[in-house]
Amino acid sequence: MEKDIELLPVSSVETILGGQGEKVRKCLGLLDRKERWGLSGRGWLILLSLAAGLTGLILLGVHPFLATSLRTEADVLVVEGWVHEYALRAAVEEFNTGSYKRVFTTGGPVTGLGGYVNDWQTSASVGADGLKRLGLTAEVLQMVPTREMNRDRTYASAIALRNWFREQRLTVRAVNVLTEDAHARRTRLLFQKALGDQVAVGVISAPNPDYDAKHWWRYSEGVREVFSETVAYVYARLFFHPAGVK
Repeated sequence: MEKDIELLPVSSVETILGGQGEKVRKCLGLLDRKERWGLSGRGWLILLSLAAGLTGLILLGVHPFLATSLRTEADVLVVEGWVHEYALRAAVEEFNTGSYKRVFTTGGPVTGLGGYVNDWQTSASVGADGLKRLGLTAEVLQMVPTREMNRDRTYASAIALRNWFREQRLTVRAVNVLTEDAHARRTRLLFQKALGDQVAVGVISAPNPDYDAKHWWRYSEGVREVFSETVAYVYARLFFHPAGVK
């Protein structure tokens, strides 16, 4: 004899199918319940380990990436005039130990003046005075100020230097730019944009003595400098495209 087939209620069928990955609907179809995959304890452990490793690589690698020193063979040394005393001392040492013939200081209006007043109240002039005080002679020094005071000050300073070379009919094939610490990679990028491919641009990073570069995240100054320069470098690399550069 054939066995009687027992019909299950619709709700029971939905429940069984729901265990197989099908949707279970309630409240007139407004709510769904369905099977999903989730990380196991081992999965979370692996994910957290990878995140910790990536964070460690970033912490250890970002500062050396930003504070790079990549010298090129050049007899022209450029010093960003806004740098602090420790960087000016590094510039004097660089000049004395290298084969440089000229030193150029760059920079715009001194912060706090509200704009351009005259060439002697610019970072270029302040930097030149500091280098003289530390032993460089006036014969090898040339300040090249800019009147620009905007968010692209480094690029404006580099453009002013390029224009000065052209006005003086001075052919320059290579320069080394000395700047502070984590600012170095962005400085090289912007000077290269301004001076063009026909000029080889090297960079020298003067280490900041106020914090340990290997453990920069332990110091408020290190955190400020690395984070601000990271954002500024990304902007300069990806979004800064000056018009009319020739």
